[in-house]
Amino acid sequence: MYDVIIIGAGPVGENVADRVVQGGLTAAIVERELVGGECSYWACMPTKALLRDAAALRAVRALPAARQAVTGALDPAAVLRRRDDFASHWKDDGQASWLESAGVALHRGHGRILSPRTVEVDGLILEARHAVVVATGSSALLPDIPGLRESSPWTSREAASATSVPARLAIIGAGVVATEMATAYAALGSTVTVLARDGVLPAVEPFAADLVTTSLRESGVTVLTGASATAVHRDDAGTVHLTVTDGSTVSTIAADEVLVAIGRTPNTTDLGLETIGLTPGAWLTVDDSLRVTGSRPSGPGSPPVADNRPEVGGSLPAVDGRGSLPSADGGGSLPSVDGQLAGGGSLSSADGQLAGGGSLPSADGQLAGGGSLPSADGQLAGGGSLPSADGQLAGGGSLLAVDGQLAGGGSLPAVDGRVGADGPSAFTGDWLYAAGDVNHRVLLTHQGKYQARALGDAIVARARGAAVDDSPWGRHAVTADERAVPQVIFTEPEIASVGVTAAAAEALGLNVRVVDYDLGAVAGSALHAEGYRGQARMIVDEKRHVIVGVTLAGPDVAELIHAATIAIAGEVPIDRLWHAVPAFPTVSEVWLRLLEAYGRPS
Repeated sequence: MYDVIIIGAGPVGENVADRVVQGGLTAAIVERELVGGECSYWACMPTKALLRDAAALRAVRALPAARQAVTGALDPAAVLRRRDDFASHWKDDGQASWLESAGVALHRGHGRILSPRTVEVDGLILEARHAVVVATGSSALLPDIPGLRESSPWTSREAASATSVPARLAIIGAGVVATEMATAYAALGSTVTVLARDGVLPAVEPFAADLVTTSLRESGVTVLTGASATAVHRDDAGTVHLTVTDGSTVSTIAADEVLVAIGRTPNTTDLGLETIGLTPGAWLTVDDSLRVTGSRPSGPGSPPVADNRPEVGGSLPAVDGRGSLPSADGGGSLPSVDGQLAGGGSLSSADGQLAGGGSLPSADGQLAGGGSLPSADGQLAGGGSLPSADGQLAGGGSLLAVDGQLAGGGSLPAVDGRVGADGPSAFTGDWLYAAGDVNHRVLLTHQGKYQARALGDAIVARARGAAVDDSPWGRHAVTADERAVPQVIFTEPEIASVGVTAAAAEALGLNVRVVDYDLGAVAGSALHAEGYRGQARMIVDEKRHVIVGVTLAGPDVAELIHAATIAIAGEVPIDRLWHAVPAFPTVSEVWLRLLEAYGRPS
């Protein structure tokens, strides 16, 4: 018997276990692969090791005297050896030893939930006094392209752990994984072709995406915007043939390997979710303290998180800065950035019809698909009445709670507009939690670890009978998931961002001012590299006079973004930022230039 059982020993699970044990509880962690998870062996660390040598070489070549000292080309074998070191040669001895030193029991094997607070690990039964935490992460999504699976495609795992560099690499997708791996493998000597059906990095600021697209092409990468693969075949010689269309023409691409990087899907297929009324293979929906409230499908009609942005799911901040627009009782929710409603369902299409069925209200207050909007007196124009102040419908029924579950029970409609077994599932237990990718809030390792720290402390507080503070910015809250998510895309140039984009701010109805500045015009940038090319954007909420979004694109901007994260998370007024003086001559002086462009208060 343990106080807490965590399924998944990646960075998220490790951090949950650490916080729980530090709080005086006992913890067991279950892992079917390597302790340390995706980030340590097949994502964050090895992929950045693949990119770093080429980035350093570019930096040297951007300085005239240093350029003269560089002879020869990048050594791919040496890059792969260093990558192996950062992946610990795919051995988890070090991280397993850390668990032991931290007082966390490790159970190797496949964990499945049998019943409330009970987990089976390959026949061994484990029981939890207080909580079970699902931290199983996500896997690469393979689309249903004829012949693709049979062609043994690469996913992010194979790209991160390859033992040799393919002469020709085709990449399906143009999001974060796709562009980073295109950057890496082009530098290592591959001839790379990117199929960018929706454009390159379509969810980042357009200026940043344009800089990356230009750089990829300058490095020899073929970027085919608007193109998608309709069929894939690997012949007996090992060559992969992709049939490609841009909507008007059809062509064939030959490659030695094909990398699929279009999105992620949750690792919840064989966790025993069906035993507790949840849907196997679905994202787990959670409340503000990350307790599971239900599950949301991740199949056709309800797309997994697309790899066309910094892998971020969940919901954008609403006008009040929370993840949902307040209804009469503070319920209701905004669409998430992947087009799915935070509590389930889907966004409308361009013609006003709901992507999953039904329709939006028309301009005259009538629902385009039938029915009508509430009238001014609170009565429904077509009959019935508005919710009362306590969240109950005046005519019966109940409002949606903030977590997307019906306050009176049941769940949101599925993407086809129906409530039922094939829609989102509701869960009412108080013992199950989900952190990291699997809860679909933000698919980034650092945000998952942030969630884990808050969640672990919340479990300890509840076990001790103490209050849980999940109010905005509270000790047990994960408010940064909604307002201040930092992300770095390690392309050339790097893209570093936090908060909302200009397009997202407009969609949220925020009254913002967008301030742009040429990053290359800063004195520190000119010193940093000859011909420094980059741009900075600051988005200011004019109502609250605080920054709500920043995007930087340029060489080595990754180290600049934390200042913006602090400004946004701290809700530092613009007037106060004038007193944060950047050192001269550094690239950070861009902050002063952005403030000057915004204008000093009179």
